[in-house]
Amino acid sequence: MNWQDKRVLVTGAGGFIGSHLVDELIRREAEVTAFVHYNARNDWGMLEGRYDERTSNLTVIAGDITDSLFVRKAVSEKDIVFHLAALIGIPYSYTAPESYINTNIKGALNIMQACLDAGTDRVVHTSTSEVYGTAQYTPIDENHPLQGQSPYSASKIGADKIAESFYCSFGLRVSTIRPFNTFGPRQSARAVIPTIITQALTGDTVRLGSLNPVRDLTYVADTVDGFIRIAESTKTVGKTINTGSGQGVTIGELTEMIIRLANPKAKTVCDDARIRPENSEVMKLVCDNRLARELAGWEPKIPLEDSLARTVRWMRDNVRSYKPGRYNV
Repeated sequence: MNWQDKRVLVTGAGGFIGSHLVDELIRREAEVTAFVHYNARNDWGMLEGRYDERTSNLTVIAGDITDSLFVRKAVSEKDIVFHLAALIGIPYSYTAPESYINTNIKGALNIMQACLDAGTDRVVHTSTSEVYGTAQYTPIDENHPLQGQSPYSASKIGADKIAESFYCSFGLRVSTIRPFNTFGPRQSARAVIPTIITQALTGDTVRLGSLNPVRDLTYVADTVDGFIRIAESTKTVGKTINTGSGQGVTIGELTEMIIRLANPKAKTVCDDARIRPENSEVMKLVCDNRLARELAGWEPKIPLEDSLARTVRWMRDNVRSYKPGRYNV
């Protein structure tokens, strides 16, 4: 696909993955509208300080994904919509579950209805591997049962089914990308890798919850490539597609890798406050990415050690923007 002059909307553009997707679309010379969450500071999130009004092929709009009228205006006349706007922190979903329902499910409904009404050519909806819960088998393919083990994962299951229903009921040309754990520069400290890196860079103690869960980790540039390839492929319409490396690593093993890169003197300490409820913790996520390979020609390219090293280097230069001693939910 030639992205030059394609009119593209990215919701959640001020977030971690969304901002990297905006970078790539701008590089490909698409006409990008970046939908960020409205705030009184006029802060563009992860786009702040990196773009401004002089960026010729970028327009930033601030609003709320739960406002159907605003969403309708944002979607108008767009060729392609990437829907990433969501509340994503699992621990915070224990505290504020209703906000997850409002943002994640109603937000998905607003996007799908607006795209249907506008005749949008392609929609890519963002899911998460958390919808699978603790694996009943690995690697996890797209036919694995869905399990709402946290309010967050339950809300994302609901959002995914809204997207699916608009394809089945109305023929909306929507694809759902289901990334496994993505990491890299600019990621929030609510995620485990920035949590480990910031603590290792600023002290000799790394406080964590359980070290036993297994995660499948993908560098953000590879995940963004998945978004692009899924949008480009006609074979992905109406499909849900996993993106992940296919390799699992325990949080304990991951911590040892990061400590070697960031601060070999650091030691790991278990912090009970960071341990999730037993029946809510997802113990094993490993991706079966064969469908992404077959339908979109996607596969991860950047090895874990290299991508961790890139992330440590970036965070070393930006560690002051984090709060290393605070447990972020």
